[in-house]
Amino acid sequence: MASKVSGETVDLPGFFADLVRCETRLYNALNDRLRERHGIVTSQFEFLRHLRDQPGARVADLAAEFAVGIGATSKGVDRLERQGWLARVPNPSDRRSSLLELTDDGRQLVDAAEETFTERLAELLADALKASPLAAAAQALSELRSVLERDRIGTPTG
Repeated sequence: MASKVSGETVDLPGFFADLVRCETRLYNALNDRLRERHGIVTSQFEFLRHLRDQPGARVADLAAEFAVGIGATSKGVDRLERQGWLARVPNPSDRRSSLLELTDDGRQLVDAAEETFTERLAELLADALKASPLAAAAQALSELRSVLERDRIGTPTG
């Protein structure tokens, strides 16, 4: 069903289906390459990359960033900690929470995995978007994400 959005007629259910299926297929392809080369999956890479780029994050910060429940996030952090890639350290400003820090092994892993991730994503995008304006798509998705996050739309409650 076509709908008017910003003066354009767009098949919104089709747009949603394309968006979700693209995300799923890209995620799976990146999972495969990261697992093959580094023994991790995309969600682990994303957690590690966020912790590298946002030192001193807490489990709640990861949950908010990735729109995932606290329980699932905590379990994911537990797995990364068991692998020796991150450590929980006491939070000096709040004894009820811990800060998450990458270990040296975790930092080396995420740096190597980021090269693989970026290389594979560039391959996939180049093959699929030969004639499409990638910068415009990236800008549109960034704007959509900003609005959804600003208005706290789709944030898990648990």
